Amino acid sequence: MTDARFTADTGAALILSGEGPRPASIELVGARARAAAAVTGRGTTWRAVIALRAARWGGPELPLPTGDYALIIEPAEGAPAVDPPASLPLEQLGTLRASLEGSTVRIGPPVDPAYDSGEGQDALERRYATRTASLENAVFFESFYGRNASCNPLAIDRELARRAPGVTRYWSVVDLSVRVPDGAIAVVEGSPEWWRARGAARLLVVNDWLRRRFARRRGQIVLQTWHGTPLKRLALHRPGFDPRRMAAVVRESRRWNVLLAQNPYASRILGKAYAFLTRPLWVEGYPRNDVLVTGDAAETRRALGILPGDRVLLYAPTWRDDRSEIVDFVDPAALAEATGAVVLVRGHSRTLQEGRDAAGPRVIDVTGFPDTSQLLLTADALITDYSSVMFDFSVTGKPMYFLVPDIEHYRGELRGFYFDLAAHAPGPVIRTQEELVADLVDGDPARYAEAYETWRAKFNARDDGHAAERVVDRILDQGFVERA
Repeated sequence: MTDARFTADTGAALILSGEGPRPASIELVGARARAAAAVTGRGTTWRAVIALRAARWGGPELPLPTGDYALIIEPAEGAPAVDPPASLPLEQLGTLRASLEGSTVRIGPPVDPAYDSGEGQDALERRYATRTASLENAVFFESFYGRNASCNPLAIDRELARRAPGVTRYWSVVDLSVRVPDGAIAVVEGSPEWWRARGAARLLVVNDWLRRRFARRRGQIVLQTWHGTPLKRLALHRPGFDPRRMAAVVRESRRWNVLLAQNPYASRILGKAYAFLTRPLWVEGYPRNDVLVTGDAAETRRALGILPGDRVLLYAPTWRDDRSEIVDFVDPAALAEATGAVVLVRGHSRTLQEGRDAAGPRVIDVTGFPDTSQLLLTADALITDYSSVMFDFSVTGKPMYFLVPDIEHYRGELRGFYFDLAAHAPGPVIRTQEELVADLVDGDPARYAEAYETWRAKFNARDDGHAAERVVDRILDQGFVERA
């Protein structure tokens, strides 16, 4: 290799040059994305251009997600291995930042290095969080700390865009690999634009904790949609909570003006778990579940490459407080072989940055897929454990299987439950993959019909396909933003 350089002339790219036969292939391979090079050359010299962007799930090409990527160079047949290029320092390339260290390309968000420090963030906070200018007729959306644009905030965004198209919509994103809804403006967390949008928007719609020392300005409204009806204990109810953590919970909940709950059961728990007992708590069903009533899975099946007649199993466990990656209780390739189904593997949002995509025949890792609701719509059956996804999938009435080999540890040490899952589950509660396969192949879901109907009556009474409409009705009627 004779040269390596980054360029932003026609979009962020890594350009490599060398002598001898051109390599058979060159690509960057990361945990959740990859990018192949366009290689040219006639035998004496070669040149490779790797555009630092990728398209997944039928979507547009977007900058590569933040992370480390292995530079893999496959030499031409019979040619010697190509030495890795010299290291390149961190460069700002418009849509991202990149550096090269040996055979590793490191991608980061496009935040100016001047602001990418504690001192820089302090300066931005002083500039925007305490500003006195009037608020903007805008909504600041954030879902799962900016890792994707999904969940209840996405459904509210779509309905608000339809009903009040004059309202500006900002989406907080960790980097520009996150696809935001049409007409919305992506603001990268920690950038000046992000600080300004968060400090200026009249309404914030979020589904998890606010961070970066958020201070609500006079006139601002925070709608906390949360992200699931809880089985596992939350916040002030978690076992072994120390006083400092409890104080943080109360401090966080005081930032919210309104809390959204899927059902009365969740309303009671969330109100107590977050000491949110004297402020408005809307029980309207979950906007993210509207699509489970009104949607069509055909587009998502096409994007995933699933054939019309294929049976689809979705494995979607929750995260664990004592590990950073998805649990390994299922061998997805073996499950696909044993059942003849396509197996979708969906790690929790907190495992998105960790681990690598699962692979195998008829296995599709959809941890990076932007919208869980579309996956629930696509699946013929759900395999989960203690995840709140169980309360969403039951809207569909399709079979559920609860694979819980660590239930004693999880219930007794990690989290604890609000109710006895085994006594009320609308599907089999099982311990091993062998039991799971047996139930998937020979079990009769109809034996859980009564428990399923009881479950839906308790948890899904308001999931009627119109939750987003009701929430946006409240937003507009109470003047949180103007229709302008």
